[in-house]
Amino acid sequence: MRRPTHAVLLTLIALAVLAVGGTTAAQAKVAIGIADNKTDMFTDPRFTALHVKHVRVMVPYDALRDARLRTWLDGWMAGAKAAGTAPLVTFTRSQRRASYNPSAAQMARSLKDLRRRYPFVREFATWNEANINKQPATVARWWNAMRRACPTCTILGADLLDRNNVGTWAQRFVKAAKRTPKVWGLHNYDDANLLRTTGTRKLLTSVRGAVWFTETGGVVARNNNSAVRFPTGAQHAAKATKYVFSTLAKLSPRVQRVYIYHWNTGLSSRSDNAAARTWDSGLIGPDDKPRPALAVIQGLMGVKAG
Repeated sequence: MRRPTHAVLLTLIALAVLAVGGTTAAQAKVAIGIADNKTDMFTDPRFTALHVKHVRVMVPYDALRDARLRTWLDGWMAGAKAAGTAPLVTFTRSQRRASYNPSAAQMARSLKDLRRRYPFVREFATWNEANINKQPATVARWWNAMRRACPTCTILGADLLDRNNVGTWAQRFVKAAKRTPKVWGLHNYDDANLLRTTGTRKLLTSVRGAVWFTETGGVVARNNNSAVRFPTGAQHAAKATKYVFSTLAKLSPRVQRVYIYHWNTGLSSRSDNAAARTWDSGLIGPDDKPRPALAVIQGLMGVKAG
């Protein structure tokens, strides 16, 4: 009887591992989170049934200096803590002043202030979709200052949009920062809704580090004057959401988390401004009814649809 070759033995071992439920690194499941700034998400029974462990909120870097925003953020953080979730805070522009680049010291102070007020928060991203209108060197200075402000926190290099410059922007960031972040954030709506992998691959091949899809999912409706056109609608959104997990999240084991944006539309079914809505990728519609994309997430998380 011929002895099996080395290659055959390796194949048999791999098949045996899979047979008992083992997975390779590339096949490992990503963690699923929800990104939404609305506090009512945390009291929705459909949300609590998912047992989500990760949530994301976008926060003006100077939010704690504004009483209205401070009250909102206190409520959101209380909901996140009560739900047993770990928040990821992404900083964004001020609502109190016109377009303005904060200093590195201001960004470090913002992080320290949030940590002091919400000590359970340990994950931050420097800026939302920074490759739209921020210079990589500027954001790199913020990132280094934020790292020094909390050495034990996870600080994402930036949340980047999957546009053409995503790879070169990230490379310029690394050059300016003189080191590579352990984690990058990516908003790959174009890839998800066009059922392609272009932007996600660009980031993965351009820089090292883990990648979290900090905003992604299928789009039901939008009116944001984007030059990129793709299909929309509730059924399309479900298809795109499936694609995020079946294809985009499996491009590399470096893809560790997927945050679906967003939970609900936050609009009343009687609202007269529904046609002017700039963005709707909610898992729950304005009529408070679940959309097909929610069933996709429920299936992935082993929760009965309903």
